[in-house]
Amino acid sequence: MNFFRGVIGGQQAGAQPSGVETIQKLCDRVASSTLLEDRRDAVRALKSLSKKYRMEVGTQAMDHLIRILQTDSSDSEILGYALDTLYNIICSDEEEEQDESEEDTQRRQEDDIGAQFSERFIQEPENVTLLLTMLEEFDFHVRWPGVKLLTALLKCQCAQVQGIILVSPMGVSRLMDLLADSREVIRNDGLLLLQQLTKGNAAIQKIVAFENAFERLLDIITEEGTSDGGIVVEDCLLLLLNLLKNNSSNQNFFKEGSYIQRMKPWFEVGDDNSGWSAQKVTNLHLMLQLVRVMVSPVNSPGATASCQKAMFQCGLLQQLCTILMATGVPADILTETINTVSEVIRGSQVNQDYFASVNAPSNPPRPAIVVLLMSMVNERQPFVLRCAVLYCFQCFLYKNQKGQGEIVATLLPSTIDANSISAGQLLCGGLFSADSLSNWCAAVALGHALQDNLTQKEQLLRVQLATSLGKPPVSLLQQCTNILSQGDKISRRGSKVQTRVGLLMLLCTWMSNCPIAVTHFLHNQDNVPFLTAQISENLGEDERLVQGLCALLLGICIYYNDNSLENYTKEKLKQLIEKRIGKENFVEKLGFITKHELYSRAAQKPQPAFSAPEHMLFDHEFTKLVKELEGVITKAVHKSSEEEKKEEEVKKTLEQHDSIVTQYKELIREQDAQINELKEQMCTLTSQKDQMQNTITQQLSQIQQHKDQYNVLKLKLGKDSGQSDSGQVNGLQLEELTLLREELEELRKQHALLNTQLAERDTLIANLKAEGVQSPDGLTAAPENTELLKELESLRGQVQTQAAEISQLQRERQEVQTRTEALAAVSGEAADLTKVTELENRLSAQTAETNRLQEEVRSLTESRAAMEKERAAATSTATILQTEKSKLQQEVAESKKEQDDLLMLLADQDQKILSLKQRLKDLGETIEDEDDLDARDQFDDDDDEEEEDDE
Repeated sequence: MNFFRGVIGGQQAGAQPSGVETIQKLCDRVASSTLLEDRRDAVRALKSLSKKYRMEVGTQAMDHLIRILQTDSSDSEILGYALDTLYNIICSDEEEEQDESEEDTQRRQEDDIGAQFSERFIQEPENVTLLLTMLEEFDFHVRWPGVKLLTALLKCQCAQVQGIILVSPMGVSRLMDLLADSREVIRNDGLLLLQQLTKGNAAIQKIVAFENAFERLLDIITEEGTSDGGIVVEDCLLLLLNLLKNNSSNQNFFKEGSYIQRMKPWFEVGDDNSGWSAQKVTNLHLMLQLVRVMVSPVNSPGATASCQKAMFQCGLLQQLCTILMATGVPADILTETINTVSEVIRGSQVNQDYFASVNAPSNPPRPAIVVLLMSMVNERQPFVLRCAVLYCFQCFLYKNQKGQGEIVATLLPSTIDANSISAGQLLCGGLFSADSLSNWCAAVALGHALQDNLTQKEQLLRVQLATSLGKPPVSLLQQCTNILSQGDKISRRGSKVQTRVGLLMLLCTWMSNCPIAVTHFLHNQDNVPFLTAQISENLGEDERLVQGLCALLLGICIYYNDNSLENYTKEKLKQLIEKRIGKENFVEKLGFITKHELYSRAAQKPQPAFSAPEHMLFDHEFTKLVKELEGVITKAVHKSSEEEKKEEEVKKTLEQHDSIVTQYKELIREQDAQINELKEQMCTLTSQKDQMQNTITQQLSQIQQHKDQYNVLKLKLGKDSGQSDSGQVNGLQLEELTLLREELEELRKQHALLNTQLAERDTLIANLKAEGVQSPDGLTAAPENTELLKELESLRGQVQTQAAEISQLQRERQEVQTRTEALAAVSGEAADLTKVTELENRLSAQTAETNRLQEEVRSLTESRAAMEKERAAATSTATILQTEKSKLQQEVAESKKEQDDLLMLLADQDQKILSLKQRLKDLGETIEDEDDLDARDQFDDDDDEEEEDDE
C-alpha cells in the first residue's frame, strides 16, 4: 500500500486537481447508468485517462470494466473501449526522454504495477475464459484489443495464465484461429501472443503443434519472402523455436510431417551476397538455429540420426555447404552456418563422407576442410570463427574412423604432396606456430583424429618432422616433448600455459590405451625427469593445471606400460613417484585438473563456447578421458608389486575359467542344435506315420465295401438259381457276369494300389534303416518303425484275404459257367438255330473273359508271393534297426557319463574360483562376479534341459 500511495502521490503532484475526481465520477457513471450510450461514453473517457492516470484508473475502474465485459457483450464498441482500457493499465506504452537511471527506475515501477493489476485480473479464472470467448468475435475493435490484452497478461503472469488456458475447453484452438485471420495486424499480434503462450510449457507446445501450427507458420514464412521477409518472418521463426526446442515429441512430428524438406528454400543464396539487411541477417540466423535444434547433440541419438538423414536426402546439407563456401556472406552468418553444418554431420557417416567431398570454388579447387583449417590456424581471423571451425572439425571426426585415417594419412611420408597443402600440414603448422591459440586448436584437432582409434595412434608414430637444415628429422611425438622440456626458443614459446596445456592434452590422448606410444615416449631419457620435476615443484596458481596434466601423463605411462623398457617398468616408475614426489602429493596434483573452474564448463556440451581466447583450456572429449583415467591411475599408483602379481594371477585364473566356460557353452550349443534337429526329424516321422495310418484306414474301409458288394452279388446269384424261365435265367446270368467283370476290374485296381503303397513303405523302411545307421535318430525312430512293420504285416494279411476272395470268385465263375452250359442245352431244345448261335457267341466271349481272369488271378498269386518275400525282408530290417537302437542307447549312456564328469570338473573349478575371489575380497578388492554367476546359472539351466530331453 505504501508503494501505491507513493505512485499516486507522485502522479497527483503533477496532474490536474480534478483528475481523480473525474475518474471517480466516471466509475460511478459506469456502475449506475441504465442507458448503454451513457456507459459507453464513460468507458471511452476512462480509456482516454488510462495512460496518464494508470494507477487511479486501474485501482478504481478495473472491477467495473470486467463487469462491462460480462454484461454488455452484445455491443462491440463498448467492449473494445473496455479492453483497451484494461490493456493500458496492465501494459504501459509511454515513451519519454529520461536519463538512463530514471528510465530503469520508471520501467521497474511500471512492471510492478502491471504485474499487480494482472494478478488482480486473473484472480478469477473466469475473466481469462471470458477473454478467450471474446477472441472468437470477428469484429476488429473487439478481437484486436483482446489479443493485446491477453499478450500483456502472459508477459506479466505467464505460468498462471498458461494454466488457465490449458484447462479451458478449446482455449488453445481459439488462439490458433488468429493465424488464419485475413487482417495482418491481428495475425501478427497473434504470433506474438502464441510466442508468450508457448514459453516453457511443453503441454501447450504439443497442443499448438497438433493444431497444424507448423503448416501455417511455414506458409506465412513463404508468403512473406523467407529470409528476405520482414519482422513477421522473425516472429514465425521465434515461435517455431519455442515449439521445437527441448520438445522431442514436436521434433518427431516436425520430421514425420516432411517439414524439414520445406526448409531447404530458406538457404538459397545468390552469387551477389553484398548489402545484406539487418533483418535478413536476423532471419537467417534464426533459421540456422532452427536446423540446429533438430540435430542438437542433446537430443536422443536416434532422433538426431533420422533428422540428419532427412537433411541429406532433401539437399539441405548441400545447400548449407554452398553458403559455407560462398563469398560475401556476413561473418556472423558464416560462423553460425559452420556450427550448423557441424551438428548436421556429427556422428553421421554419410553426411561426413559428403562433407569430405566438398571443394571450395578456388583455383585449383581445395577441400572445404583444408580451407576451414586455414582459417582456424590464422590468428587474424575472428575468435568465434576459429572456434566454429574447430567444432566443425571435431564433428567431422566424431565416430568417423575413415575420416581419422584420411587426416593422419596426410602426415605420413608416403602420402605427402609437396605441391598442395593438406590438413595434416596445417595442423602441424598450427601446432608449432607462435600463436598460442593456434597451438591449442591444432593440438585439440589432432587429438580428435586419434580419439578411440588405436590404429591411427600407431600410424602417427611414423610421422617425421624436419626441424632445421643439417639436423636429422625427429618424430612428431619427440617434437611435442621437446617443446615442453627443452630450454630453447621453441620451448620459451611453449611456456605459455595455453600451448603447454594443448600439447599435454594431445600427448595424453595419444598415449592412452596405446602401449607402443608409451614405449616411444619413455624411450627418450629426458621425458620422465621433466615430468617428475614439473609435478614436484611448487609453482604458481596458473601452473597448477600444467602440473595436473603432467601427473596425468605420467600416470598413463604407468597404467598402459607393457614393461618392455627395463629402466621404466611399472614398478620402477611407481618407486620414482614415491621417492621424488610422494604418492599423496601425486594424487593431489592429479586432482588439480577436475578442480579447475573451466573444466566443468567444458564438460557440459561438445561445442567449445569460450568468452575469451585465454579461457580455451579444456576440450569436451578430453574431460571424458580425465574422468575415465583419474580413478584407475590413482589405484595403479597405490598398488604394490605383490598386489599386482596377485591380480595378474587372478586375471589369468579368470581367463582360464572363462575359456573353460566358453568351451562348455560351445558344447551345450552343439548339443542343443542336435536335440533340435532330432526333434524336427521326430516331428517329420510322426506326421508320416499319421498319414500312413489314414491311408490304411481308407483302404480297410474300401475292402469292407467290396466285401459287402460281394455278399450282395452272392445272394443275388443264389436267388436266381431257382428261376424256371429260361429267358429270364439267361438274362440274369448276363447281368451277373457284367457285375462280376466290374467287380474284378475294381479288385485289380485295388491290387495295383496296394502294390504301389507297399513299394512306398519299403522305400520308407530303407530310409529309416539308413537314418538309424548314420545318425542318432534311431533312438526315436525305432519304436515307430516297429509299429509301421506291424501295420505292414496287417496290410499283407488283408491282401492275402483279398486274394482268397478272388479265388472264391473264380470258383463261383466256374459254377456260373456250368449253369450257363446247362441253360444253353435247355434253350437249344426250345429255341431256333439263330438263338443258339447267339448263345454260343456269348459263351465264347465269356470263355475268353474267364481265361483272362485266370491269368490275372495267376499274376495276383505271384504278387502275393513277392509280398511274402518283402515281408520277410522288412522283418530282417526291423531286427537290424533294433540292433542299431541298442548301440545308440549305449552311446547316449556313455555321453551322459562324460557330461557328468565334466560337470564335476566344472564344480571343482567353480570352487577354486570362489576361493580365489574370497582371497581377493580379503585383500580389499571388489569383485564384480555377476557375469560369472549368470554364465553358471545358464549352464545349469541348459544341463537340466538336456537331462529332461534324454529322459
